[in-house]
Amino acid sequence: MSDIMSVIASAYATAPLTPTTTKYTNVDPKSYEGTWQGTYSNKQSFKLTISSVNGFRAQVKYQSGSTTQYQQVLIGNSSFRVGNSKFVLTGTGQAQVYNAVTDPVTGNTSLVQGNATLDT
Repeated sequence: MSDIMSVIASAYATAPLTPTTTKYTNVDPKSYEGTWQGTYSNKQSFKLTISSVNGFRAQVKYQSGSTTQYQQVLIGNSSFRVGNSKFVLTGTGQAQVYNAVTDPVTGNTSLVQGNATLDT
């Protein structure tokens, strides 16, 4: 049993932690808040509802197909992650959303991309 613990301990000791280079600064809530909708390259539609933007934090509801996720996010470099998806603000009322999709049969993961627009 002690051999297993020493192997685990040495693995943790040799794995360096990489610091994040993301700069978290306050964002303009008007640029993010609202309902964003779009369609991925695989024709799957998605919707993000962003609310309560305060500083660089926000509340996000993500919906795509049968998936619904609620998460508090940190906005850095005009982007944030929610679940397997990444939201990137590209301009006023425009964003790109990336989603990692895993095929349940093969286990292969692919990345799909979609453009989102802010509903006015």
